[in-house]
Amino acid sequence: MDATILARIQFAANISFHILFPTITIAMGWVLLFFKLRFNATRNEAWMDAYRFWVKIFALSFALGVVSGITMSFQFGTNWPGFMERVGNVAGPLLAYEVLTAFFLEATFLGIMLFGFRRVPGWAHTGATFLVAFGTTMSAFWIIALNSWMHTPQGHEIRDGVVFAADWWAIIFNPSMPYRLVHMLLASALTCAFLLAGISAYRTLRGDRAGGVRTGLLTGIVIAAVLAPVQAFVGDMHGLNTLQHQPAKVAAMEGNWTTGGRVPLLLFAIPDEATRSNRFEIGIPSGASMILGHAPEAVVPGLNDFVGLHPPVAPVFFAFRTMVGMGLLMIGMAWLSAFLLWRRRSLPKFILRVLVGMTFAGWIATLAGWYVTEIGRQPWLVTGILTTAQAVGPVPAGNVGTTLVMYLALYAGLLLAFIMTVFGLAKKGQLAEATPDSVLPVTAAVPQRP
Repeated sequence: MDATILARIQFAANISFHILFPTITIAMGWVLLFFKLRFNATRNEAWMDAYRFWVKIFALSFALGVVSGITMSFQFGTNWPGFMERVGNVAGPLLAYEVLTAFFLEATFLGIMLFGFRRVPGWAHTGATFLVAFGTTMSAFWIIALNSWMHTPQGHEIRDGVVFAADWWAIIFNPSMPYRLVHMLLASALTCAFLLAGISAYRTLRGDRAGGVRTGLLTGIVIAAVLAPVQAFVGDMHGLNTLQHQPAKVAAMEGNWTTGGRVPLLLFAIPDEATRSNRFEIGIPSGASMILGHAPEAVVPGLNDFVGLHPPVAPVFFAFRTMVGMGLLMIGMAWLSAFLLWRRRSLPKFILRVLVGMTFAGWIATLAGWYVTEIGRQPWLVTGILTTAQAVGPVPAGNVGTTLVMYLALYAGLLLAFIMTVFGLAKKGQLAEATPDSVLPVTAAVPQRP
């Protein structure tokens, strides 16, 4: 492999590992705030039990997200110097805004959230939880704004080959940004929901009857049941936006080679770029035309219209189906679990085991969707402005390959350690909730009533 391919794989590995943890913390901050507000309103210890357990998962996820994010930022200079040289006047300020308005906010108030329960009034601790949750969302806002601009750039001008900002409002709120932001926030909520449900189901199967267990299970299932179909609707809207601005990506997602109407929705196929055709097609007649154009005769763009300027077809094609398939599974499992809880007020062991198996289902869907987005942009790094090949640095392939192997080994170890730690906390049951007084003493924050 040449240096460009290795650099792409390295960055993909880095961002794939990094994105796992913000997808938890973005929504988990708001879930923790919900737990705290419910506890303040009801004085029911079950809400505080849930808060004490899940704040540990939040802190661990936040730490890993920060570390992997810093490593990723260095690669802009080592592997992709052409990116900042060409579009740094736009990318630099957006990344700086994320640090100034989000990261500092999170880092400052996370300390109060974790260690200030006894040292500050109850309202201040609740406020710190809110500010941390708000900070995680603001972080997502700025990162998605930059990423969306790279897909659908506007509000800039080019002088001597260098991009300069002309309209920051247009840059931030570019055509794809609202769809990507909502899609990402919902993805985080679903990732968090199935993590809540899966770990709570695991604790239930182990006989843990702490109040926070059922609270976490119910919260996760309700969030998933409500938001999973909303995500499907938002995804459809995002697809229509992509059809308008990035038709080559949509053609790869659908595995469609020839522009025309009555294009089938392919449930399975093996795209072959050598012959520019598909093998072993199984599809629904006119399905793609109906979804993308809401009519059987609706025209779907074909890859043959973008020869040399379309992404690798197979990775985008299969990643899209993985994302959609996992999304449908989430909807079905969330609705079934919600129905059983409504009818029986408990879940059978088989359903609990399935929920445990889907603990990290949100990660799979998120990574698949991210691959569709990022691989689907190729060969462009910034659409119409900068190709990936133009941005890569002069680092020898051997050096990139060596560090890539080191990255992969480190990330595999950290990911395994994270999963084992999460389930290890769950195994401890109530012992895991017996937080030291220096961290979260409930009695210090709640005056005893007569």
